Amino acid sequence: MNEHKYVALKLENQLCFPLYAAAREVIKQYRPYLDAVDLTYTQYVTMMVLWEEQKIGVKALGKKLFLDSGTLTPVLKSLESKGFVLRSRSKEDERMLEVTVTEKGMALRERAVQIPPQVAGCVKLETTEALQLYSLLYKLLGSFENN
Repeated sequence: MNEHKYVALKLENQLCFPLYAAAREVIKQYRPYLDAVDLTYTQYVTMMVLWEEQKIGVKALGKKLFLDSGTLTPVLKSLESKGFVLRSRSKEDERMLEVTVTEKGMALRERAVQIPPQVAGCVKLETTEALQLYSLLYKLLGSFENN
């Protein structure tokens, strides 16, 4: 049998597998720190955008996070039930849903500020390697924006 045609199906030949596995492992490193502030990783990155923007449309938030509304809606509902955000209809366009960070959500930022350096200590890359990986990953993400 001609095994050559199946070479592309070998796990070791997949770019997606080490990317997937590394992402899972990095997120696992976040877990104890995020548990301490009662956030999942997806809630955490959502709050990062809100700490920066204060108020943002759900569509724009989804675009920044590369998340569809089906994934983002339960995240926002959970954050709202915890008192970290408010969801409301836009005054300019009732069809648009906006998310605003609350005072409690902003206070959470003080507790979360120590998370990035703690996780960075778990990732064994030199600074130049981390910057190169960051650049390549965003290049990869950018290649999907027009698809």
